[in-house]
Amino acid sequence: MITPMGMTTSVRSARGDVRAVWIANVRPELDAGRFPVKRVVGETFEVSADILREGHEALAAVLKFRTVKDTSWREVPMEPVGNDRWAGRFLLEENTRYLYTIEAYPDPYRAWAADLRKRLAAGMEVASELLEGAALLQAVLPRAAGADRARLEERLVEIDAATTATRRGTLLLDEETAELVTRYPDRGAATQYDRELEVVVDRPLARFGAWYEMFPRSQGRLPGRHGTFKDCLDRLPDIAAMGFDVLYLPPIHPVGLSFRKGRNNTSTAGPDDPGSPWAIGNEHGGHKDVAPELGTLEDFRELVRAAHAAGMEVALDYALQCSPDHPYVRQHPEWFHRRPDGTIKYAENPPKKYQDIYPLNFHCRDREALWEELRSIVLFWIDQGVRIFRVDNPHTKPIPFWAWLIREVQAVAPDVIFLAEAFTRPKLMQALAKVGFTQSYTYFTWRNFKDELVAYLTELTKTEMAEYFQGNFFTNTPDILPLILQRGGRPAFKMRLALVATLSSAYGIYSGYELCENAALPDTEEYQDSEKYEIRVRDWDAPGHIKDYIARINHIRRDRPSLQASRHLRFYPSEDDSILFYAKRSADGADLVWVAVNLDPFEVHEARLELPMAELGLPPDGRLEVHELITDQRQLWRGPVHSLRLDPRQEPAAIFRVTALPHKAFDDLGY
Repeated sequence: MITPMGMTTSVRSARGDVRAVWIANVRPELDAGRFPVKRVVGETFEVSADILREGHEALAAVLKFRTVKDTSWREVPMEPVGNDRWAGRFLLEENTRYLYTIEAYPDPYRAWAADLRKRLAAGMEVASELLEGAALLQAVLPRAAGADRARLEERLVEIDAATTATRRGTLLLDEETAELVTRYPDRGAATQYDRELEVVVDRPLARFGAWYEMFPRSQGRLPGRHGTFKDCLDRLPDIAAMGFDVLYLPPIHPVGLSFRKGRNNTSTAGPDDPGSPWAIGNEHGGHKDVAPELGTLEDFRELVRAAHAAGMEVALDYALQCSPDHPYVRQHPEWFHRRPDGTIKYAENPPKKYQDIYPLNFHCRDREALWEELRSIVLFWIDQGVRIFRVDNPHTKPIPFWAWLIREVQAVAPDVIFLAEAFTRPKLMQALAKVGFTQSYTYFTWRNFKDELVAYLTELTKTEMAEYFQGNFFTNTPDILPLILQRGGRPAFKMRLALVATLSSAYGIYSGYELCENAALPDTEEYQDSEKYEIRVRDWDAPGHIKDYIARINHIRRDRPSLQASRHLRFYPSEDDSILFYAKRSADGADLVWVAVNLDPFEVHEARLELPMAELGLPPDGRLEVHELITDQRQLWRGPVHSLRLDPRQEPAAIFRVTALPHKAFDDLGY
């Protein structure tokens, strides 16, 4: 039997007695159910669909759901929301994967009741219809149980004893009767949607968090001395005071000696040059070991515990590549790419050469053993207390590998978060998110102008990408010092911090940002004297730092539910192209902030902002009380237009909590 796409049927007999319910346009559903959508624990998950059948026969529908470890379905009723659209919702209570689908079936009682009410209102004869109603109740009896069955039997006796049609109609239509019938529907003609869809439910840190990236070897106080995990312990209070949730460490493993890079990526290293930590492995071990210069594995575990005590988690770099000195090269040469002359191929991105790094061959003949070993690396660090992994260059490894690895790991540790460091083609970034990456780096780093920011954030929050792609907006990285930061100085650092922290619920900075470090190699986005190739010692309280500003912004984020998710974002007009004006609200509509940012770090700008008065249920001349959260100033605004002046040398951004709002539902605001 051929059915249209999106339609499922229930075949009653070989003679073609088909009772079909059309179930289509299920939302959310990603690529016809091939990939899961994503949410976080504590969210209410809403599913909607077109559900209909021929004629005017009434229908009922349920949203069925279960966790992957459950063997039976739970159900919640779906309700019509207009134009044959139905919706149902349930609370996501566990950090796991849920399955969900829809089942719909004819509801003869509801159809009969609606018809009877029309006939009674028209004063028509209803004797036959009352008999039909009693028969419907009688048909429910075999399905009813316990006290409900007893009550239904009593109700049938009452109906039979009634002396008037009006009394019989009242008993058949009353709320108690309807509830009893609805509780025990006949699903013999039910249709179930032909797919079981999946939603990955992550813990809240997967959606909301501020990341701080630092090199452990640069946390010492003495020039020329290699920093240690114990030095990192001394930095924790300072980082925690700025309000960060995640402490991200680049690779902490032994660093290779062969072809070690020197300062500023020179091809010849001096005797004291530490090399790139991404060139993993030497005689002291590989991916399951720590560089002895940093300390011991127990020292690392102590850092993890101390970070937890300070309200942070440690994220580790998961970089699947090896130094020529890595034990894998000696033990498993078959895991690497071979040149025709028999030598192992090193990494290249012409004209750049990375002789200190050997890529792995994920398609080698011993692929299964290689993949299992790479999974064991993640499991090893999970055993050390790590639950977050920033994955280096995942777009250069096979997508099927990530689909397998992430599902395998999260099957035993569903709280693990994977961040994709994938500055690559848009569709490849999206594919990585679809197959399992919790978060991804984004193009925000290169979006500076209003039209660019509006277009990009609209794509991330208002298209299907919002169902599966959680961007983590990094202001800078060890590889990228954006031109806006090189040229804009301290005002640019404050402005970009305000943008990432309010546009995205997840963001990160690379250490040195709080000191407004902006020295670059000429005509590049590369840092001068990059930490990737040398040990840096800093004065973390140097004049001109913005640590207090970062702490204030992060405090506001933690205090305002509207800033803890990325979906409910909306842009509004401002007459100056250098001032970006937008709003964010919490999912329940109880918290609302407006944000205005001067995107020009060089000049003062003033603009007339168009306030969304109608959306707030206010007349055009209505009043608003606004609390500017950075400066802690309160104002009363009146009317739909307000002028705002932003000086980048003082405060390049303003975050307003809108407190004088009417009691109005937010469902129709169009966020």
